[in-house]
Amino acid sequence: MAVSDGDTVTVVKDMGLVTSVFDERTLSGLPGHLAIGHTRYSTHGASDWEGAQPVYRPVGRAGFALGHNGNLTNTGALAEKVGMLPGSVCNDSDVVAELLARSFPETENLASALQAVLPILEGAFSFVLLSSERLFGVRDPHGFRPLCVGRLGPAQAPDGWVLASESPALSVIGATFVREVAPGEMIVIDAEGPRSIEVPWLREVEPRLCIFEFAYIARPDSHLYGKEVHETRCRMGELLAAEAPADADMVMGVPESGVPAAEGFARASGIPYGQGLVKNRYIGRSFIAPDQQERADAVRRKLNPLTDAVAGKRLVVVDDSIVRGTTQRTVIRMLREAGAAEVHLRISSPPWRFPCYYGIDTPSHEELLATDRSVEEMAEELGADTLAFISIENLKQAIGADGGFCDACFTGDYPTPLPANAVPVSLGRAEPVAVVAHQAALPGV
Repeated sequence: MAVSDGDTVTVVKDMGLVTSVFDERTLSGLPGHLAIGHTRYSTHGASDWEGAQPVYRPVGRAGFALGHNGNLTNTGALAEKVGMLPGSVCNDSDVVAELLARSFPETENLASALQAVLPILEGAFSFVLLSSERLFGVRDPHGFRPLCVGRLGPAQAPDGWVLASESPALSVIGATFVREVAPGEMIVIDAEGPRSIEVPWLREVEPRLCIFEFAYIARPDSHLYGKEVHETRCRMGELLAAEAPADADMVMGVPESGVPAAEGFARASGIPYGQGLVKNRYIGRSFIAPDQQERADAVRRKLNPLTDAVAGKRLVVVDDSIVRGTTQRTVIRMLREAGAAEVHLRISSPPWRFPCYYGIDTPSHEELLATDRSVEEMAEELGADTLAFISIENLKQAIGADGGFCDACFTGDYPTPLPANAVPVSLGRAEPVAVVAHQAALPGV
């Protein structure tokens, strides 16, 4: 977290879960009326303290702090521009902070520094920034990663303003959703309240929100493109049932993001819905563990079969996606060991065949199960009796939003030019991040 009291910006960050880093004692030492917070899972580079955000630079009156959700594709060129050696670059967010810091003496204003730096950035970025007196929120012109604005208190006399990477972060602190930050928009919050500032982008592009936000990344209670994610996932299951039916005794979902699609599949197919797996609520997402062995271990610790519920039954197992196949391979083996007669695997997103360059941890073609395998070969490797995926057309129909999508992970249609040496991994994924300014300390905000 980075906190400002109007005179000083204080940054506290450490390794581990939020609850293990921030307790009442730590928070009591962070007085202020402006704050940003960030959580990150490491992919490219080491999982270490230096990689934790917010990134801080001591320029201007009290310095500034930056949090980043996404992944830049021209990090190497940007690092060369400011003379940062390859070994000295912690991540792309560190490079952006350095660019802003070097622009600051010329502009003497963080908003002006952002206007100068943002047009040379390529790839995916939703930024939140904090100076001693202001908060900033920025989305790249494509809008790959989400960012929204919320309000604390009544509309007529707000108590504060909030920026968050997902709308549920607003409700948990009692804020009201106002709107999504538009692709290419920069919002500044100061004593006069929030306002939008024009950025001189060098390119006019089509909005391309990551479609995998709907399939897996976003919380089910998030709202994207005006749609609640949970309902879109249920609809994915309904369309999947029509596209790839199965003769079975029970439909079950892989907790947690596969459950809404399983409910939709059961509703549309008429096959009874049941629970076949219990999730350990104290184990986080196995997808974001740093290496393959840790991901496999996390799945085994996270899920356990309900033997009486699955023994002797023909199961339709619905999951949100297959990336490396770690979860599905383990789940199917556990269900077989628990006595399942058949396992028919249904996936509510298309086959993931291409690396993501915009902030999802899929580093290479070699690690993607679907890259060079047919559906039948994948079914055999995973141990499923049958395997089927939803089509990209039905996925978009299930979402039913008017905005454009980035679906490069499924289609290979990348919205931006990619340099030959681009690193196709995430350098920073922010979970819901709240940025709050309270009227009690900053009149008018």
